[in-house]
Amino acid sequence: MRIAVPNKGRLHDPSVELLERAGLHLVDGADRQLYAQTVDPDVTVLYARAADIPEYVADGAADIGITGLDQVREAEVDLVDLRDLDFGRCRLVLAAPEDDDSVTAVADFEGGRVATEFPNITRRFFEEQGVDVDITEVSGATELTPHVDIADGIVDITSTGTTLRMNRLEIVAEVLQSSVRLFAREDTADAEKVQQVDMALGSVLSAEDKRYLMMNAPEDALDDVKEVLPGMGGPTVMDIAGSDDVAVHAVVEESAVFETINDLKSVGASDVLVTEIERLVE
Repeated sequence: MRIAVPNKGRLHDPSVELLERAGLHLVDGADRQLYAQTVDPDVTVLYARAADIPEYVADGAADIGITGLDQVREAEVDLVDLRDLDFGRCRLVLAAPEDDDSVTAVADFEGGRVATEFPNITRRFFEEQGVDVDITEVSGATELTPHVDIADGIVDITSTGTTLRMNRLEIVAEVLQSSVRLFAREDTADAEKVQQVDMALGSVLSAEDKRYLMMNAPEDALDDVKEVLPGMGGPTVMDIAGSDDVAVHAVVEESAVFETINDLKSVGASDVLVTEIERLVE
């Protein structure tokens, strides 16, 4: 099975890191190579441009792919969105010069020109809005086009809006919210190996905001300890040889750890240990 992964740019390192954390360690994956083997002899990584990955998966060159939702929508291919991988979040927005009072709503672009690296997404957006525009495809420096009379506005990616503000552009409307996802073809989405990879990636994401708590507690305080723990289901309780105490283990949200430890101490828990969780298969 081949997994298509961005070969460079802001999506490359997080994608490879996620595969590594999921146990799919890459071997012999030097830069500039097209392929990399993993510790699983049945799984190979294929490096490709993020924009090309939807076509690679759709055409069968790869079985699954890691890329942005924006790239799949732009490629106009029919893929199954298996999982949001929770990174690479951004928005595609329609923006216009902040000092142009004549363009403050989508309808104001009627008969105008819009520059973008995403012509298909942009075309569909304006069609849905019932607004007729002339779309100019550019390959970079999109934010400059309104200032050199190439376009009245742009559709471009933004994460924080800083680049737009630096170029004196103001957001008129949101076109699409995007993040990096795991995609598959319909005929491969239910394949056993695809499901195994999906589960492995999901187990890493499930563990990210969780912590594993271990503690000792008097057996007669166990009900109070259980009441305090905000974990997933009931805690695991084990006898401690030669002691009236029991060992209690639980998974809790990272955000609740500070308050939970204080509450546990107040009901008699001791020797509280907090550890990170690498993977959590729910």
